[in-house]
Amino acid sequence: MRDIIEGPPESGEPPPRWRTRLVWFVVLALAGTTATATVAYAMRALLKL
Repeated sequence: MRDIIEGPPESGEPPPRWRTRLVWFVVLALAGTTATATVAYAMRALLKL
């Protein structure tokens, strides 16, 4: 069975390309912003503001 959580990279293995890291950063930042806005608007609706 394949491991779900990967360990640290092997020594000598090249790091991911900068574009890949940048895309992951942007995706995670947008996901966090979207989740925060969703919770904020849901709370606002519950409080009827």
